[in-house]
Amino acid sequence: MVLTAEIEAVLRELEAHGASVDATATDREQKLLNLERPTAELLFLLVTASGRRRVLEIGTSNGYSAIWLARAMAKTAGDPIATIERDAAKAAQARENLRRACVQNYAQVIEGDATQCCAALDGPFDCVFFDADRISAPSQLELLLPKLTDDVLLIADNALSHPEEIAGYLAAVNALPRFDATLIPVGKGLHVAYRRPHTKGAVWQ
Repeated sequence: MVLTAEIEAVLRELEAHGASVDATATDREQKLLNLERPTAELLFLLVTASGRRRVLEIGTSNGYSAIWLARAMAKTAGDPIATIERDAAKAAQARENLRRACVQNYAQVIEGDATQCCAALDGPFDCVFFDADRISAPSQLELLLPKLTDDVLLIADNALSHPEEIAGYLAAVNALPRFDATLIPVGKGLHVAYRRPHTKGAVWQ
């Protein structure tokens, strides 16, 4: 991975801290539930290799995955990612961790309910990473559809760890035209869907 020493140090610290918090927290809301390192690395590769430049993340937590995405935007010369977190304390942690990793200029942390924030955002987005409440993800996807680029990349975590909760989102994506999708067995399961750009006059869409 193309990471600076500052980013690597912060990521390693957050990985250890997240594992400790998640192992001891009795309330799920207190857990950080960060991505596993292999999943984060794959997310970074998907975003950079496809040249994404307008990324939305739903579910910031303390900013672990946002650091990876912000670094990706630095590599692709993209706009700052928009990342949504409903918990004010976690949002504050995310801003601090992004600053410590020296990628704060490549991320905007938005506090609030994800569905309401999705309705208010302008877009366009060429990549959306769903990593929060899987039950409300279909509603968020519906709100975002008019704000997505033609060749949008949709990524969702927890496809294997929470199959019942994510079923509605997967069904919503599968019902959309021109989307190719796959489930990658990394971490808790990463679902990746890509919309083939519309080509006028093409026989196969």
